[in-house]
Amino acid sequence: MRQIILMMSMSLDGYVEGPDRQIDWHRVDDEVHRHANDEVRAMGGLLEGRVTYELMESVWPTADADPANAGPTADFARIWRDTPKYVYSRTLQRVGDNATIVRDVVPAEVAALKAAPGGDLGLGGAGLATAFLAHDLVDAYRIYVHPVRIGRGTPLFPQLGGGPVPLRLEGTHTFGNGVVQLRYARP
Repeated sequence: MRQIILMMSMSLDGYVEGPDRQIDWHRVDDEVHRHANDEVRAMGGLLEGRVTYELMESVWPTADADPANAGPTADFARIWRDTPKYVYSRTLQRVGDNATIVRDVVPAEVAALKAAPGGDLGLGGAGLATAFLAHDLVDAYRIYVHPVRIGRGTPLFPQLGGGPVPLRLEGTHTFGNGVVQLRYARP
């Protein structure tokens, strides 16, 4: 059965974006980008919220057409286009190629998606992650911790209640620029 893997970048103090949605503090160099590309390339699909999808859709469908975007940037453009996307939105009326609109996070529908053939499903977007966490639908975590404190913004793990959720460390990866990827799974 496929797993839902929360894949996000966060600051050392736990935020995924600043108070005005800024992510300019991300430390994504070619090494981190190649690693993230390999992670996403292995996915059977991406679960994205509307905000994340619109941001991605504004860049990645044609990013590899620009000669300035060689290397891992061009590679990611191809990966993103080729990977099926499930866009959770109550307002979008249409999405681009290889994407499907899903209106709500319904646990039974997520279970059916997990039971379908294919690779694991990467979950991204702060709001969507909160909804999946609230329904206890996240099986594993691949968190890129960036060496910066931003002080305020959108936390990766909002207060949801429900008590502790035990996790098992599966590994870490330290990059030359100070970013560390933490990999956890449910026991």
